[in-house]
Amino acid sequence: MSFDLVRARRETPGCTHVLHFNNAGAALMPRPVVAALVDHIRLEVRIGGYEAAEREEARVEHAYDALARLLNCAREEIAIVENATRAWDMAFYAFAFKQGDRILTAQAEYASNVISFLQTARRTGCSIDVVPNDETGQLSIAALERMIDARVKLIAVTHVPTNGGLVNPAAEIGHIANAAGVPFLLDACQSAGQMPLDVRAIGCDMLSATGRKYLRGPRGIGFLYVRKGLIETLEPPFLDLHAARWTTADCYELREDARRFENWETNHGAKLALGVAADYALGWGLDAIYARIRQLADRLRDRLSGIPGVIVRDIGAERCGIVTFTLDGKDPAALKRALAERDMNVTVSTRFSTRFDMEARALDSVVRASVHYYNSEAELERFARAIEELA
Repeated sequence: MSFDLVRARRETPGCTHVLHFNNAGAALMPRPVVAALVDHIRLEVRIGGYEAAEREEARVEHAYDALARLLNCAREEIAIVENATRAWDMAFYAFAFKQGDRILTAQAEYASNVISFLQTARRTGCSIDVVPNDETGQLSIAALERMIDARVKLIAVTHVPTNGGLVNPAAEIGHIANAAGVPFLLDACQSAGQMPLDVRAIGCDMLSATGRKYLRGPRGIGFLYVRKGLIETLEPPFLDLHAARWTTADCYELREDARRFENWETNHGAKLALGVAADYALGWGLDAIYARIRQLADRLRDRLSGIPGVIVRDIGAERCGIVTFTLDGKDPAALKRALAERDMNVTVSTRFSTRFDMEARALDSVVRASVHYYNSEAELERFARAIEELA
């Protein structure tokens, strides 16, 4: 299937200024998303923040419909919050763990999530058990199945880790979680907007994601999916007059939908723009987006692998748009700075973000180049030539 690269780049103003391979950090926003965000800010300037929110209520509300389409769920199962970390926290901290309970997670789990596990273990006496990888480097489904017992109260896994192209087998994890009756929390920060996500097919009970990465929305906005049957069993770690209603002097009632995980104050412009970003991605088609991204990433891995001294560090049976590598004798942070001088954006992933995985592979840091569908084959070649020059 042909991909309209000309249109994709025309609608991405940043393409004229920079070679952007930091899409797993924050992708370049397309014109419709920028217009939605800027227009709302201008409306707030002109008529006031509350008044702008009231006037644009229908467009803000549409964000729930767009995200529901993106994830194949009901709008009542969507909460929109400040960022993906807050989304994940609101889900995780709604569970009441106790001494002897177990949390199962992946070897490539993200630092923020693990820190929350450790804090909860310190407070409650629950344990954190890391599921080993299989021979490909992804979470071992066989090991996960063996580790399930009556004490497991949550399976929490990052779909696409921050430090590489690995895609963990979410649907297979969901199948085991569902069969065991264990809630499954999926961190989809790096996968939302990059690949198709169907929460029904995956079988996750909760999913957290951000707007700024592959979805190409603004920074400072994220979202949470919570399965309808689970919502009513969870009380978020903190509440306000949006998440709950003060019914009598000493009583309150929680909202019945996923918005019990939200709070009243929100960035209405970013929320509106997030809906536009979801619509924009759906307009391209997530299957087409993912096919294009994988094609570019595979080509970049092949090209980099042919450069003396470069070692591509991606693992897993399925690999996505994140390409990580090291260059012999070159500090990844220094390499990032040298590329920035050439108007090429990458980032560095360190062991502090994914300690279990990085220490197991004896890695301290890697260069992370994450491609998107608007990147061109010519950019891949320019990037590879720059690495050759810096080698």
